[in-house]
Amino acid sequence: ARVLAEWVAVDVLINVAGIIQVGPLEHMQQEDFENAMATHFWGPLHLMLEVTPVMRRRGFGRIVNISSIGGRIGVPHLAPYCASKFALVGLSDSMRAELARHGIRITTVSPGLMRTGSPPNAQIKGQHQKEYAWFVVSDSLPGLSISAERAADQIIEACRHGDAELTITLPARAAVIANALSPRMFARISEVAARLLPGPAGPEGDIARRGRESESKWAPSAATVLTDRAAVANNEL
Repeated sequence: ARVLAEWVAVDVLINVAGIIQVGPLEHMQQEDFENAMATHFWGPLHLMLEVTPVMRRRGFGRIVNISSIGGRIGVPHLAPYCASKFALVGLSDSMRAELARHGIRITTVSPGLMRTGSPPNAQIKGQHQKEYAWFVVSDSLPGLSISAERAADQIIEACRHGDAELTITLPARAAVIANALSPRMFARISEVAARLLPGPAGPEGDIARRGRESESKWAPSAATVLTDRAAVANNEL
């Protein structure tokens, strides 16, 4: 990153790398949180610290941090992911305020369910087949999820205009508003959702398996067609 910053006129930085761990809190270990933070917080921070001096000297820059709806509201069975994405949102918001006077605009993107095709590479813990099934089926639901191509178009436009925030999909925006207006009610809804998700497993649930290693009659199936297509298109197989 330092070589890049010193020798290239950096105008735009997009932090988009991500990992996700799916499963009950009982099976999440400190290492899971550390890995999530390394990817979603420390990685973007290091790159931002490298390129912002160049952007300051030029008096212009665009930084886009791809967070998640999981960085705005907590999602059951995604604790390491959400914790690290919340950290990225806080980093973006605080640095945005200080860098604005240098002509640097930071856009925080919070996508809802986005069909990138990445579930086969997710790290699954607990009752592996059941955890993967709810995760990948949710990712494929028409109306609730959005294609990566459509999301990318919105992100590019937000970057071009230097927008402060972008929340992608109507359900994601509705969830953020509902949580802000009635956090108690939203907490109750989250509690109910957590009870409906698969419970913890035995010691074997502590072992992380990739999504493709946790397939069942539900995944792949007719319910996961959209995600399966995205996995092929985006080389996630």
